[in-house]
Amino acid sequence: MSRIRPIVLAVAVALAACSSPDSAPTMTETTPTATGTEAVQANPLLTASTLPFQAPPFNLLRDEHFKPAIEQGMREHLQEVAAIAGNSEAPTFANTIEALERSGETLTRAYTVFASLVGADTNETRQAIDAEMSPKLASHQDEIFLDKALFERVKTLYAQRNELGLDAEQVALIEHYQRRFERAGALLDDASQARLREINQRESALSTQFSQRLLAASNAGGVLVDDVTQLDGLDEGDIAAAAEAAKAAGHEGKWLLPLLNTTQQPVLVSLKNRELRARVLAASEQRASRGDGNDTRELVRELASLRAERARLLGFDNYAAYGLADQMAGTPEAAIRLLTDTVPAATAKARAEAARIQALIDQQGGGFKLAASDWDFYAQQVRQAEFQIDENQVKPYFELDRVLNDGVFFAATQLYGITFRERSDIPVYHPDVRVFDVLDEDGKQLALFYADFFARPSKSGGAWMGNFVEQNGLTGAIPVVYNVCNYTKPAAGQPALLSFDDVITTFHEFGHALHGMFSNTRYPSLAGTNVPRDFVEFPSQINEQWATHPTVLANYARHHQTGEPLPADLLGKLMASRSFNQGYATTEYLAAALLDQAWHALPADAADIADVEAFEADALKRYNIDLAEVPPRYRTPYFAHIWGGGYSAGYYAYFQAEVLARDGFAWFTENGGLSRKAGQAFRDGILSRGHTSDLTELYRAFRGGDAKVDALLEYRGLRD
Repeated sequence: MSRIRPIVLAVAVALAACSSPDSAPTMTETTPTATGTEAVQANPLLTASTLPFQAPPFNLLRDEHFKPAIEQGMREHLQEVAAIAGNSEAPTFANTIEALERSGETLTRAYTVFASLVGADTNETRQAIDAEMSPKLASHQDEIFLDKALFERVKTLYAQRNELGLDAEQVALIEHYQRRFERAGALLDDASQARLREINQRESALSTQFSQRLLAASNAGGVLVDDVTQLDGLDEGDIAAAAEAAKAAGHEGKWLLPLLNTTQQPVLVSLKNRELRARVLAASEQRASRGDGNDTRELVRELASLRAERARLLGFDNYAAYGLADQMAGTPEAAIRLLTDTVPAATAKARAEAARIQALIDQQGGGFKLAASDWDFYAQQVRQAEFQIDENQVKPYFELDRVLNDGVFFAATQLYGITFRERSDIPVYHPDVRVFDVLDEDGKQLALFYADFFARPSKSGGAWMGNFVEQNGLTGAIPVVYNVCNYTKPAAGQPALLSFDDVITTFHEFGHALHGMFSNTRYPSLAGTNVPRDFVEFPSQINEQWATHPTVLANYARHHQTGEPLPADLLGKLMASRSFNQGYATTEYLAAALLDQAWHALPADAADIADVEAFEADALKRYNIDLAEVPPRYRTPYFAHIWGGGYSAGYYAYFQAEVLARDGFAWFTENGGLSRKAGQAFRDGILSRGHTSDLTELYRAFRGGDAKVDALLEYRGLRD
């Protein structure tokens, strides 16, 4: 996903997560405190990087640089904004709108790097800085967007926007700022604005606390195993990785099964020990609701209440209505209808899948009723019986380097003509990170790409894309883009073998990266992935479909030892099994998306929920999606997307975007498939455009009409 949260800048900055003190050795040393000119010279965040393409100088950065750089950036930004607001000349596009776009350079640079590290490689110092600065940044944003004089200038230009001789992108930028000011509360009276400021600061602090507690809960929640025989079913590489994880956590001689971000855990596919499977799922579901210092439930309740109050202040019935007003869906009713219209088919298919699994359990003399912790283990057996395939057969053909170079990069070259060259001279924030030049078809530098694939305690769960440097037509800056994933790091000397789901994730996240790399806008606020949530996932979901294109798959799916291609019969079985278990997958997603809507549909006077679990259970029942064997993909206490990740009331966006993506991919099939001509049309029509046009119209122009849900339902096997 593209993990983005709005902050005080004119652009959006990738959300951050967390890390351990020893994971960034180049940033932990201390230096004498400097002031004045010495501070400017000593702090590399206060001046533009001299590295190629202004890549962050991670070799020079230390933790003590972040806070003073962010604070100085805020001071400079407010001075710049005050000069714009106080300009005695009549407002023009250049002296107001474009001036805002150029403001906040130091803050953008400092906070972008800091927020990225808080997500991908945090430590206690960075977490403390994040907790201190988050409410200050919220207050900083309010100082700008609640500035009456500044808003008057923007409002004047908005009223005149069609009479100023501006081009379409300039008009779009004025409309962008008008929306931002209105949604930030610029139209409210003084008393309401004062309360809104309090809400914003408190919410920012709570979201930061949520992210930090969840990381700690996930790290502490891993399941420790004393007896290796309990790991029967895992392959040698997974067992070795579990031993390495235990050793790193101070439990040498034992095995640790770390928690990943979702409810279900990958090891549940293979573990034969039913008791251990139950322990793993329980640890996953209870990770942030144990009543200890990492419990997030009181944070969730207060966040829901604050968001509902903010929505009421701004004239909306609830936060979902506020959150979706500037999205493609437009209203929570539209989003909920999209989800609930799919519930009957999804749950019916899930129940049929459960019946097949139960029949297998009974056939084997299991003597028990299918539980959620059993699903993946027995579903894999059903899949193997029906398609004669299991995950361990295909993983040897999905070695990470080959997937990246001969799959992800190969597809991008075929479609867009771009090429990649790994380089070792650019400093990185962790030894696992790799850096690549991205060269356009004419050989010119298009972007710089960082790849950070392996899980570690200092990293938030999940996978995401972000920018260290945003494409900026005003300055000529090219994108410096990164992908972060959480694949199991192999033991030393072992290959990194991916599950097929991991392969899809790698293609998906690189789709976000392409959206950032190909951005070709004049103004950074409209660049790249700075689009509504229910559109931002569209390019990434298009890109993930190339993972199964016959030409692409044949190029990267090769045995890591022999180089032999994935056998034709195994490939056929893999393709035939793609719709397998889609009842489960769709139902777990819909349950999470509807939970998100339920939390954000609360009115302000009813948002203080006493019992999080009871509220969740009631919501699932109300939406007819309460299947005990199919828990939500995320339960409320560890639903990072909506409480700490900028997708509040917006988790439905993945489904909305998949409607676009499945329909949009049909366009490729109709127009040459994996070809330069088709790729260029997608680049020109979608990937390069950012939010410079109405996105519904942008899609219609590309596709030749509105998206239809048919291709999605067919792919998921939900059609009768």
